[in-house]
Amino acid sequence: MILNITELQNLFINSKLKLISHEINLVNYNKIQILIILGRLVLNHSSNIEGLIPILKNLALNINIRSVTPAIISRVKGRSSKLNIRLSVKTISGYKAIARKGKTAQEVFISTDLSKDELKSLLDEYNRS
Repeated sequence: MILNITELQNLFINSKLKLISHEINLVNYNKIQILIILGRLVLNHSSNIEGLIPILKNLALNINIRSVTPAIISRVKGRSSKLNIRLSVKTISGYKAIARKGKTAQEVFISTDLSKDELKSLLDEYNRS
C-alpha cells in the first residue's frame, strides 16, 4: 500500500496521541522515492518546564531520534539559573534525561539508537544556546 504525503499526515493527525514536530520528507534516490519520517515529540502532559518544548522540537528533528516524550515534573532542592538537560539512565529504547530550571525538574524520555556520548554531545549543543 502506498500513501501520499497528505494521507500520511492525516494518519498522524488522527492518531490517539498528540504528535508535534513530525516531518515527512520524500527523497529521490536513483529514481526511487524514499520516505523519511523524522522523530516526533509526544505531548502527554499539559504542563512542561518553560522553554523546554522548543528545544525538544529541535531535538526531534534529528534523523537518529525516534521520539521525545516529556514526563513527570518534580520539585528539587538545588537551583538552576537556566534550562539545562542532562542524561540520566539508559532505558530499553534509548535514554532518560532530566531537564532542570529553577527548582523544577522534568523527566524526558528519548528513543534513539545513538550512543550515550553522541546524545550527550547533541544535548550539550542545546544547553549552550
